[in-house]
Amino acid sequence: MAWRGCVMKWAKTEFIRSTNTTSRSSRLSPHNQQRCGFRREAKRSETKQGNVTQETKASPSEAGTPGPPPRPKVPRATLFKPLMFTVGFTGCSFGAAAILQYETLKSKVQSAKEEEKSENLSEGSQDMAYWHDWWNQLSGFQRQLILLMSLVDDFWGSLTEGQRTVTGIIAVNAVVLCCWRIPLMQRSMIKYFTSNPASKTKCLPMILSSFSHYSIFHMATNMYVLWTFSSGIVSLLGKEQFLAVYMSAGVISTMVSYMCKTATGRLYPSLGASGAVMAVLAAVCAKVPEAKLGIIFLPMVTFTAGNALKALITIDAAGLMLGWRLFDHAAHLGGALFGIWYVAYGHKLIWRKREPFVKLWHDMRSLGGSRGGPGAGSAGPGPR
Repeated sequence: MAWRGCVMKWAKTEFIRSTNTTSRSSRLSPHNQQRCGFRREAKRSETKQGNVTQETKASPSEAGTPGPPPRPKVPRATLFKPLMFTVGFTGCSFGAAAILQYETLKSKVQSAKEEEKSENLSEGSQDMAYWHDWWNQLSGFQRQLILLMSLVDDFWGSLTEGQRTVTGIIAVNAVVLCCWRIPLMQRSMIKYFTSNPASKTKCLPMILSSFSHYSIFHMATNMYVLWTFSSGIVSLLGKEQFLAVYMSAGVISTMVSYMCKTATGRLYPSLGASGAVMAVLAAVCAKVPEAKLGIIFLPMVTFTAGNALKALITIDAAGLMLGWRLFDHAAHLGGALFGIWYVAYGHKLIWRKREPFVKLWHDMRSLGGSRGGPGAGSAGPGPR
């Protein structure tokens, strides 16, 4: 029994050893190793993924600094209001020009009648004696001032009507140029004197930017071209009609620039009178294409106005298609096309049909004059 008990105890011990050996060998089997390895890799990946997630979530709070700010949303440009402003401003410009022409002709007729009534002059000897005594009573400073005013008056009289008309435009551009140099006015100048379809203020800058230049060279170039073609355009259209075309061209060219910027997504500010000046240049070149033009620094180089206009339009079209940003080529093209259209069709469609409007203004003036007192409603000249 003792032997049997020892044998049973030994067998039981060997069975336990064999069982442990089998379990160890089963753990080292290829199938179990692969499965265990997969489990380990899964656990590692989950651990790493969890660590990354935890680090990603915890990094902003641990660093204590906010993440990158979101990109600002660019406001979508809406062009309905600028379009309505363009149509309304163009109509008002030509209406005001027609009224201005009526009032100018009326004042000329009245001044001519007054001159006819005051033709009775005194004797020349008495007039000369009176002015001689008056001149002797003046001081030296007053005489110099009168001589200076006489020289200015002679210079002003030597200018053509077109040059006298654009002198006011040049003066306004010079004043705006000086305002750009005032630091306190920078924010207002950017808001109202630069045109940008992405800006909140779109309509008013459409006309104000046509009188705005930041660079002296930019303003000098535009004003020189305007001065050069002023005599020709005013002789073709007249002073009042020229002002209407110039103001309307500034707004229309800016509207074309708005449309191109919105279509391409390049929303950047622009300024300058180039669009309005291009309308004047294109109108003269289209009306008189055989005229000879030259370059100020190269007087020996001459070319016709028609060829110059074709070259400018080609350059601006190429700049618009290629995305050049040195100039606002869309505004240049808009002004040039408006100038060509106006001398070809616009003059007949707009200016020659102003008679009903001028007649309505004349009737309103006559009605207001008759209410004001007797003889106040004298009829003025009709439109030509």
